[in-house]
Amino acid sequence: MKKTVLSTVSLLMLAEAIGAAQGEDPARLIESPLSAGNLVDTGIGLLLVLGLMLGLAWLVKRYVQVPGIGKGQVQIQGGVSLGAREKAVLLSVEGRRLLVGIAPGRVQTLLVLDDASVQEVSFADQLEAASDQGDPMRSGDQA
Repeated sequence: MKKTVLSTVSLLMLAEAIGAAQGEDPARLIESPLSAGNLVDTGIGLLLVLGLMLGLAWLVKRYVQVPGIGKGQVQIQGGVSLGAREKAVLLSVEGRRLLVGIAPGRVQTLLVLDDASVQEVSFADQLEAASDQGDPMRSGDQA
C-alpha cells in the first residue's frame, strides 16, 4: 500500500514538473472542453470537413461517369404548364419525340414524332421568315 501511494505521488509530481516546464500553470493541466477556444476550433474543423465533403461530391458528380446516373436515354426537350397541376412535356427517347401529358396520378402519351420528321430551324431563320411576312416593303414589289 505504501509503495502504491509513493508511486502515485511521484507520478503527480512528474506531471506537475512537465506542465511547469512547458510554461503552463501546474495547477491547471487540463483545459475545459467548453472553453471558447475549443468551441471555435471545433467549429472551424467542422466547416473544413463539410467543405471538403461538398467539394469531393461536386468533383465526383462532374468527372466520374457512373452508368445509370446522369444523362440517360430520356431527355426533356421542353414543357409548358397547362393549369395549376397539369403539364405538357416534350421528351426525346431513342430517336423519337414524345409529347406527354402529366397530371396528378397520371402520365399519358399525347403525340409521338420521329426526329427525322421534325426539321430543326434556327432562331435566325425563323426571325427572318417572320420579318419577311410582316414587312410589305421587303417583298418583291419595291419601287
